This record gives sequence, C-alpha cells and structure tokens, in this order.
Amino acid sequence: MELDELRQMSAADLAVKEREVREEVFRLRLKLRTNQLDNPSGYQKARKELARIKTLITQKSRAAAGSAGNA
Repeated sequence: MELDELRQMSAADLAVKEREVREEVFRLRLKLRTNQLDNPSGYQKARKELARIKTLITQKSRAAAGSAGNA
C-alpha cells in the first residue's frame, strides 16, 4: 500500500490495518522459520509496512494531542 494512501486513512482505519499487517508478518515469520516461504522479501516488505503504519499512528496521535492542548 502506498504511503499517501496510508496518510489519508483515519486513526481507526490505521489501527485495523496494523492488526492485519501484524497477522501477516506473523504468518510470514512462521513460514520463513519452517522453510516454506518462497519469497523472503515479502517478509521484509510486510515488516516495513507495519513500521510505516505504526509511525503514522504515532504522528496522528501526537498531532491530535497537540491540537487538543492548544485549543
């Protein structure tokens, strides 16, 4: 998923997406450890996507906290 698409998502949608990607990373890790994974780069891509999502969630929560504190 593109970064611009992720940025347009709400915090609730990002939380749902985070859970989905976490489950995907878990499944890929199991396949990697049992030598059943055909494409190891998929595991790395999923981990990077999870990191991006978590970063956006943190940014949105800080922005919301900052705007609530200033208002």
